[in-house]
Amino acid sequence: MSACTAYSSDPDLDVSDVSGNGVEIDVARNLMDGTIRLSVLWTDEIHLSPEGAKQVAYALLRAAGDSRILYRDVVVGGERREDPA
Repeated sequence: MSACTAYSSDPDLDVSDVSGNGVEIDVARNLMDGTIRLSVLWTDEIHLSPEGAKQVAYALLRAAGDSRILYRDVVVGGERREDPA
């Protein structure tokens, strides 16, 4: 018999794949043991410790910060321009 788990998803998170293929991200906290589940819906999932979740969050924030100017320069008004390379 497996242990019962109860996850609570972040209600403010609304992230999906930019290619429009229906893949979504879900971050949920296990109310039983405090671990964090980061799910890439319709494919795989990964379970993280609270510290692991913090590291992923910081990595995402760094990546977003590093990519913001490039993304804005390459994508204008929702239409992709020619790659700058």
